[in-house]
Formats: sequence, structure tokens, C-alpha cells
Amino acid sequence: MNPWLAGARPRTLPAAVVPVAVGTAVAVGDGIVAWRAAAAGVVAVGIQVGTNYANDYQDGVRGTDDDRVGPVRLVGSGLASASAVRMAALAAFGVAALAGLVLAEVVGRELLVVGAVSIAAGWLYTGGPRPYGYLGLGEVFVFVFFGLVATVGSTYVQTDEVTALAVCAAVPVGLLATALLVVNNLRDIPSDTAAGKRTLAVRLGPRRTRIMYMTMLIDVYLLVVVVAVTARGPALLGLIGIAFAVPPIRQVQAGATGEALIPVLGATGKAQLVTGLLLALGLALGG
Repeated sequence: MNPWLAGARPRTLPAAVVPVAVGTAVAVGDGIVAWRAAAAGVVAVGIQVGTNYANDYQDGVRGTDDDRVGPVRLVGSGLASASAVRMAALAAFGVAALAGLVLAEVVGRELLVVGAVSIAAGWLYTGGPRPYGYLGLGEVFVFVFFGLVATVGSTYVQTDEVTALAVCAAVPVGLLATALLVVNNLRDIPSDTAAGKRTLAVRLGPRRTRIMYMTMLIDVYLLVVVVAVTARGPALLGLIGIAFAVPPIRQVQAGATGEALIPVLGATGKAQLVTGLLLALGLALGG
């Protein structure tokens, strides 16, 4: 794989695609403007890729990636200079900002604030004097911005309002995205501990991190049922994703560590994508 493509971490992109799909599906009953959905997708993917490159750059210059088990990092492995990766991060954020500006002109200037905060949060995840990703708050960032903000925001750009259904649907979406980070950090506990990176996984330890991961995925499907029963029955289509979630849950429960967790990360991403897209389809059919 091209190193720059690998550096963008394509396995994490479902975290950007799913909330836009679900949020847009929530708005189906009110009519969908296709270009707004596409622009929201560009914003989400741009912020996701920008955050990934920023994390690569910042962890690389700090030396956090000098000894890691997971997929290659551009700066830490010497495949690209720190300045080049920094520019890639800024370019991705710039693309997201441009798409966001277009949406803000049509929908409302309040989106400028949401976009600016989202980009700042992506940069400060591992950047700045006190990166919150090093303090165990990374999961909060992912849940809020790739769950609540991205999903509810995708509904808002279509309907100009925050709906209860959008918020409810955003919760399982956020848990799916957060589970992806949890299994990533579970894998990196030894290297993060050595580098002084106090992620939530480092703070909780392997056993409790495994329980957290499994609980998150189980809660996703319980919440899909809640959304279906209380709002749109066809949302039960999301339960098909259980078939994709069971294998990584079993591997985490069995105690997989190190390199054995790399395929678990990919499997979690597949579960996220399948569950999210089927939930979106069900919401759209019930709209």
C-alpha cells in the first residue's frame, strides 16, 4: 500500500462515513439535498484524515511511535518528514474547512463554530502543550465528534434542526467509532505506557479495557433495538451487523494482544461500517 494512503489510516474511515449516512437517513422524511450530504461527508472524512495525519506527525516528533506494534506510521518509521506529514494534516483540515464554509453559507453560520471546534479538537488530540489523547480523553473526543456532532450535524444540514431521533441514533454510532479507538489503544498499551502516553486503556489496564470494548459493542445493538422500537422499525436492519461484531468480540475476550489485535481492528471497522450503513438504510426506509 502507498505509504501516504496507509498514513491516512483507511480502516478508520468508517468512523467518518457512518455518522453522515445515519444522520442523513434520519432526515429522509423531510427531504434530502444530495449535495449537502456529500459536503457533510467531505467535512467528516477531511477531519478524520487530518486527525490521523496530525496524530502521526505529533506522536512522531514526540517519539511515541518509535516502538509500536500496529500499522506503519509515516514520521515514526522515517517514510516521510515531519514537516510533510504536518502539511498533509493541514491540507486535509483545509479541505474539510472549505466544504464546511459552503454548508455554512447555505445552512447557517453556526456551522462555522462547530467546524472550527471539531478541527481544533482533531489537532489537539495529540498536539499542543497538554494533548488530551495523552490524558485518557481520546474516547470522549471520538464519541462526541464522530458520534454526536457528526451524526446530529448531518441531520441538521438537511433539516435545520436538532431532532431527538438524530441524537438517539448518534449514540450507537458514537459507540461504534469509540470501540475502534479502544481496541487500537488496547493493542498499544505496552508502547504507550513506555512513552508516557496515559490513554484510557493504559489507565484501566488490559482486563478492564477488554470489558469496555465488549460492553460498547453489545450496547450498540441494544440501542439499535431502542431506536427501532421507539421511532423507526426498519432500523432493526442494523442488527445484521452482529454477525460482524461477534468475531472481534471473541478475539478480544480470548485475550488477543499485540499483532493479533491488528486484524481485530480491521474486523471492528467492518462491523462499524456494516452496522452503520444498515442502520442508515433502515432509518431511511422508515422515514
